[in-house]
Amino acid sequence: MIAELGAFALTLGLVFSIAQAALSAAARMRRSTVLAAAGEGAALAAFVGVALAFAALIHAFVTSDFSVANVAANSHTEKPMLYKVAGAWGSHEGSMLLWCLALTGYGAAAALLGRSLPRGLRAVMVSVQGGLGTVFLAYTVFASNPLARLASPPVEGRSLNPLLQDPALAIHPPFLYAGYVGMSVVFSLAVAALIEGRVDAAWARWVRPWALAAWSLLTVGITLGSFWAYYELGWGGWWFWDPVENASFMPWLVAAALLHSAIVTEKRGALAGWTVFLGLAAFSFSMLGAFLVRSGVLTSVHAFAVDPKRGVLLLIILGVTCGSAFALFAWRAPKLGQGGLFAPVSRESALVLNNILLAAATATVLLGTLYPLIREAMTGESISVGPPYFNLTFTPLMAGLLILLPAGPLLAWKRGDAWGVAQRLWVAVLVALAAGLAAYALVSPRKAFGAAGLAVGAWLIAGVVAELVERTRAFRAPAAESWRRLVALPRGAWGMTLAHLGLGVFVLGACYETGWKAEAAETLSRGGSLNVGGYHLVLDQVGDVDGPNYEAERALIHATRAGRPVCTAEPERRFYPAGGQTTSEVAICYRGLSHLYVVLGERRDKAGAPVWLVRAYWNPWATLLFFGPVIMGLGGLVSLSDRRLRLGVARRREQPA
Repeated sequence: MIAELGAFALTLGLVFSIAQAALSAAARMRRSTVLAAAGEGAALAAFVGVALAFAALIHAFVTSDFSVANVAANSHTEKPMLYKVAGAWGSHEGSMLLWCLALTGYGAAAALLGRSLPRGLRAVMVSVQGGLGTVFLAYTVFASNPLARLASPPVEGRSLNPLLQDPALAIHPPFLYAGYVGMSVVFSLAVAALIEGRVDAAWARWVRPWALAAWSLLTVGITLGSFWAYYELGWGGWWFWDPVENASFMPWLVAAALLHSAIVTEKRGALAGWTVFLGLAAFSFSMLGAFLVRSGVLTSVHAFAVDPKRGVLLLIILGVTCGSAFALFAWRAPKLGQGGLFAPVSRESALVLNNILLAAATATVLLGTLYPLIREAMTGESISVGPPYFNLTFTPLMAGLLILLPAGPLLAWKRGDAWGVAQRLWVAVLVALAAGLAAYALVSPRKAFGAAGLAVGAWLIAGVVAELVERTRAFRAPAAESWRRLVALPRGAWGMTLAHLGLGVFVLGACYETGWKAEAAETLSRGGSLNVGGYHLVLDQVGDVDGPNYEAERALIHATRAGRPVCTAEPERRFYPAGGQTTSEVAICYRGLSHLYVVLGERRDKAGAPVWLVRAYWNPWATLLFFGPVIMGLGGLVSLSDRRLRLGVARRREQPA
């Protein structure tokens, strides 16, 4: 009965989304405050309906109601409670319901928090948000209903993919979808601005909080997904340029460009058309990611395998939604204001170059992701585009961006002083050179590119410190005055500082881990050993372990360095009877910022005795790979708390469109 009530609530959510779109559009045409209030009320009602449907799905998973097809295909009575709940969004149908929950939630938030917007702009924004909710809810209700019943329910379910039964992946999709779908409000504001013909500093100030919140959540979601892949898949790496990974990375890059472009629009009134374009592109890439993951065109552990018919429906949604928005942009963009002029050396120019490099980087990722699909569709020939392509195309673009980054905040608006900036950054230059030369000369002369990467990471961090010194006039003013300036810095400035600092920390970890990692693999019997990264690993024993819903072989591996014991690793190889699947559970020994990473492989018989394939990796400074993005996400949230970015800005005087 609860499943039927949930399905009814989901249908009501669709009806209210249609009402939201229609009433708000009518409010704009008739300039009616009553219809506008009704449209905003419909937005709240749509969210409540979808939330009730999602609660009903959670209840079905928690109670193991196998009469619901989605539960029977993705749950099992012996599965731990955390993964029963996570199973609600571990399938295509459940993840689409989570998408709709986030979409209607953002629609309700936009209706509540947009009261200070001009009436016409607010009505169009709420209407567009309702239209987005309508198409995705219609797809969920009619093509991917997560609460559909089975005529003959099984006694037991088939369980969730064991690779997805992990705490990090249990919370990864909510963060990722909150970031993905958060771009929908920016999309709606961009469409509303094009229809109303008003893109100015106030509009940019309304856009920035939504973009910042979505970017921060997307940063955390991507980091959780990368961390899950790192320790769950057992291949020893942290980013594989998998097409599904790229699907989440592209909207992140576009959102980063949007945040910087919106600053120029807000401060100087320039780049208005480009900022609107990025607002449309950010959510378009989010929808592209939804299509790639759910259409069946990709083969990936991250992807949902569904039939092509539903993939075609998603492609139609993508084409109609994005095509309409960009057609509107092509029509209205020439009428947008050009904004103020600025010199080639200025903060505006630095932000423009920042956007050019981010856009080019996004284009390279898009080409590497879609080219194999396009070629296979046209010729039938299957190819893959992997790390070599991205290393040759993406890395130089990002290196240029990272080298430029510390100088941007030190340049003045409209007309900057390049020599003055150079004088402020000379210490940062020395720090970067010292870090690069030390890595090259003392660690390994053969790792020239790794040493250059470390220099760039040190340059970013030293540049952040130099900016703080400049803001507080440290070493040039009395200590009390410098402290007063430091405490008085706005939260937006602290957020930018943390975001750039986190990026520098990530670059240090990525370059050092990639350049100096070591790996080894040996077939070992009990008492056998292998060496990796200066560590000596001995396979002491392997025993059987019974888990809550799996059976496992667990190894006991002792690691020593220079004859001294440092840690004990216990990797596992698990078998899940419900799904008949086998997985490897990685053991990670944390050695400061570095990781000793051990994987237990298949058991075989050699000369009548059991042996196991053991793979070990030494990943130096790997902790920085995940700690840096966390700092970046925290920086976004700190910026979001700045009073200048609050959503309730004062209403401007109404002017005709």
